[in-house]
Amino acid sequence: MTFIQELTAGFEANTNAENALYMHNYMRGLFTFYGLKTNDRRVIFKEACINHKDEIKTDCRNIAHALYAKEKRDYHYCAVELLTKELKKKFVKNDIHLIEFLTINHSWWDTVDVIAKYLVGGYLQQFPEETIAVIDGFSNSDNMWLNRTAILFQLGYKKDTNQAILFEQCLKHKHSNEFFIQKAIGWALHEYGKTNPDAVREFVTSASLKPLSTREALKNL
Repeated sequence: MTFIQELTAGFEANTNAENALYMHNYMRGLFTFYGLKTNDRRVIFKEACINHKDEIKTDCRNIAHALYAKEKRDYHYCAVELLTKELKKKFVKNDIHLIEFLTINHSWWDTVDVIAKYLVGGYLQQFPEETIAVIDGFSNSDNMWLNRTAILFQLGYKKDTNQAILFEQCLKHKHSNEFFIQKAIGWALHEYGKTNPDAVREFVTSASLKPLSTREALKNL
């Protein structure tokens, strides 16, 4: 039995139709689910990881691709969690193509935001010389989720945040009417505000952001 086969067996054995319908509706009908709660899914995932650690160690990228090819959202979560765990500080340069693939396929906030913070953010901490090229590419894309990622990738950086890049991305996308872009601007600024509140307040005062972005940025600052 492979890693994915064990995951599938565990998911199918614990299917909850009522929860699955609720999750499907909560996600606006975009995805189907087995109906597992997060903790239950992670128990199955962790057990499968333990039982197939050699397979995962040698083939985690292909496994993630295969998981993303499946319909149910549970597999997509597992793909992102698998790579977050296995690639931490062990990225290779070409991984940015896989990360972009995950960002633009089956895209919604629940996966994109994790990818932005842990995969894009982690990748660029390991390869800081790639930051300008990657973020410019994402920011200039017609894909809204790549734009959101360009704004959010520094969420976990705290004192290591590149303020110039953060503010540049916020200004570049401040006129967007997309809810997910306005929200991302506010969220990214709010997180940086925990480290440098004065800089965020000064920026927001002069930046003429959308009301949603402004409210989110200044919340509790």
